[in-house]
Amino acid sequence: MIRQGLPRRFAACFATIAVLSGTATPAQPRDPDNPTCPQSPNWSTNAEMRFTVREANGESVLLGEGVIDDNLIPRLTEALRGFRGEEVRLRSPGGNPQIGNQAGVLLRAAMLRTRVPAGWACAGSCAFMFLGGIERYVDDGGTLAVRMFTNVTDTAAVGRQIAEGGARAQALIDGIALEAAREAAQDNDYLIRMGVSRNLLFDIVYRMRGIGDAEHPVPLRCLTAEELRRYNVVNTAGAPPPSARAPSRSLPPELN
Repeated sequence: MIRQGLPRRFAACFATIAVLSGTATPAQPRDPDNPTCPQSPNWSTNAEMRFTVREANGESVLLGEGVIDDNLIPRLTEALRGFRGEEVRLRSPGGNPQIGNQAGVLLRAAMLRTRVPAGWACAGSCAFMFLGGIERYVDDGGTLAVRMFTNVTDTAAVGRQIAEGGARAQALIDGIALEAAREAAQDNDYLIRMGVSRNLLFDIVYRMRGIGDAEHPVPLRCLTAEELRRYNVVNTAGAPPPSARAPSRSLPPELN
């Protein structure tokens, strides 16, 4: 594992926002090791996000469930091309943060609202997707969570390389910092475009541990209802009524 003594700016840069939410209901006991989150967040175990259309309260809704994988965008594009509803519901542990951003941009272009229903959890890059909604709802009992993102996949190997010192170690540190800074800039730009306060990054995300391993994974930070409103993660009051519809939309050219 990378030593805790590395400059704080590197740790802060190891992030990409994975924004997360909500308060657990009494039916969802809190994790004793992480009291901000439910003990067993209900995100899909699908190895890749799958899109299905369901009827709810007389309307078609698009469900996105599973890991945000590298090849999600073509599937999402195809799902949106045939979808004539107004709402996307998300359930995912996260995945590729850049793909999460791109998915959110597609949802925004299609003028769709996003929702995390009660009992569901949307974490990491799933939250990036969620922020693309023109209207955004987290139902009471839904969970939207954030975690620090690291581009270091083998922390033990990186730790050994840094411990050896020398030019290679410095080049490795510089490369990690450069990539992390690029990702942080992208996150800032994305939040601005989606109307979310960048203070979410500085108040919460960048204060979290961003390096993990098999025994100590990168932790989640589930946002409270008050934090969801404060940072404009949700931009409406309460859950949409059954008849709620997003503003009338026309599909972008690539989806027609």
